[in-house]
Amino acid sequence: MRGRCNRRSRVRDQPVPCAVRAGQIWSFLMTIQSLPSRFAGPEAAHPASEAGTQLSARLEIIPTDGIVSKVQAHVPAGSTLTVTCLPHHGVRATMEASVQLGRLGYNVIPHLAARSLESRAQLAEILRDCEASGIMEVFAIGGDAPHAAGPYNNSGRLMEDIADMTGGNFAVGVAGYPEGHPGHNELHMLDALLEKQHLASNVVTQMCFSAQRISWYAELLRREGVELPIWAGVAGTVPRAKLIALATKIGVGPSLKFLNRKGPLARRLLNAGSYSSQSLIAELSAARPALAGIHLYSFNNLEGHSATLGTAPASTPQVRGVSF
Repeated sequence: MRGRCNRRSRVRDQPVPCAVRAGQIWSFLMTIQSLPSRFAGPEAAHPASEAGTQLSARLEIIPTDGIVSKVQAHVPAGSTLTVTCLPHHGVRATMEASVQLGRLGYNVIPHLAARSLESRAQLAEILRDCEASGIMEVFAIGGDAPHAAGPYNNSGRLMEDIADMTGGNFAVGVAGYPEGHPGHNELHMLDALLEKQHLASNVVTQMCFSAQRISWYAELLRREGVELPIWAGVAGTVPRAKLIALATKIGVGPSLKFLNRKGPLARRLLNAGSYSSQSLIAELSAARPALAGIHLYSFNNLEGHSATLGTAPASTPQVRGVSF
């Protein structure tokens, strides 16, 4: 596998042209607008296996004030939760919420953003806190911070230190991008995933609205030699305006000026009701394209997810002893 990866030609990261990103956001808007009909027909479905069995699901939350109480009120105990690590919240907020929820009986997976970590000593302390709270899985990402606060500029280096400090006792999830990454070309992202999969336990995809695209991506990873379990990233029940705002942030679209040029349709999508992923989840559950389960991006809209959530188990790495 490594030989094939090393033979792959390297392509320097290129900035995303405005025109390209403009086309991406219009595609994104049209996808949301067409959800009811697009996913109703059989033409987009992957050949089914174990049809009718709903995939396991877990919920991503943001560590805002009061989130622990909100989770207790709306999410069944024993559910699996992942906790984001955003620059304006910081690692401390992620870990405080994760530790509290872990002690309350939830299966918790904190996100560790490489560029937000200040030192190896801070990482070691985080891992000790996780273990003390029964947390044995983390999600390693580069993060949204523009510059590294410490020794970690990317998730690969972070994962190496997690493996070294824990002796492989922690499971580590990594990100996948079915529709590309706003800052890197697709070849770069696939190479990076191939290079670090020996340190990883699973792949969680970026938010996607197409069962066909998710199936294609799962098949691509398998064809290229990535054998990790794949969690399909799907938006939970969320106001469409919030969804569009997030789309701009994660690089699906460039500017409101472009939206204004597209007229009434774009404005209706920015202000219309709520998006629900139930039809998408149902299609993925029927097709089951090599998926471990559904990763629900909740945006802290936690009401109404109890029927979708199961007690999805965290990944279980081979235990080789802990040495922080």
